[in-house]
Amino acid sequence: MAAPPAEDDRMLSPADLHEPSPTPKPVGRQRSPFCQGVGLGLAALARLLAGASVRWIASQPDACQRVYFANHTSHLDALVIWASLPRAIREMTRPVAAKDYWSRGFVRRWLAQQVFDAILIDRTDIKVHQSPVDIMLREAGTTHSLIVFPEGSRSVTGEVGEFKSGLYYLAKKRPEIELVPVHIDNLNRVLPRGEFLPVPLLSCISFGPPLWLERGEAKLDFLARARRAVMALKE
Repeated sequence: MAAPPAEDDRMLSPADLHEPSPTPKPVGRQRSPFCQGVGLGLAALARLLAGASVRWIASQPDACQRVYFANHTSHLDALVIWASLPRAIREMTRPVAAKDYWSRGFVRRWLAQQVFDAILIDRTDIKVHQSPVDIMLREAGTTHSLIVFPEGSRSVTGEVGEFKSGLYYLAKKRPEIELVPVHIDNLNRVLPRGEFLPVPLLSCISFGPPLWLERGEAKLDFLARARRAVMALKE
């Protein structure tokens, strides 16, 4: 994710906030019963194909507003994380995805917009006053959670790459939102890079304890800490 212009690094912790700053109401789509049914079917199919086992480590499913941030291994990542959430929480959670991929063809576009209610980011048209972070926060409003991949692109080696600055600016602009690390294990073998059809294998989705941006924490320190939180879930 591209970073917005540099801002003052001073930050208040959630405990220092008496009232959250005004934020637009969420503008997610009201999905039709048919789209909801397709979503349920795809969630079940994703769990079946990935053989995903789900672990909540020092955390638990919660309807509070969150940003789930994960390592990026395949095109199935967002779907499998979304499918791993309980249905009530899934309905309040919007994956963030690349517009150039999910707008390619009617079926992908329909799935992204009507079934997953994804927030599509145009990576070729980044503007100072319309940054990806601003778009995400506007679309999330005060109730929707997000699924993001701070590496920006899928890992070829399976190792967790360096995090880009978008997660830091999400935490800085909305410090009250819980940031939940997620580690996806083995999913790159279910749908390897460049392949179209998934291969059923056992994968594991691990959700860790939430974290927040600490007072005065530098951007690089925060991003390194967030990355370590994801990698620690593999152990």
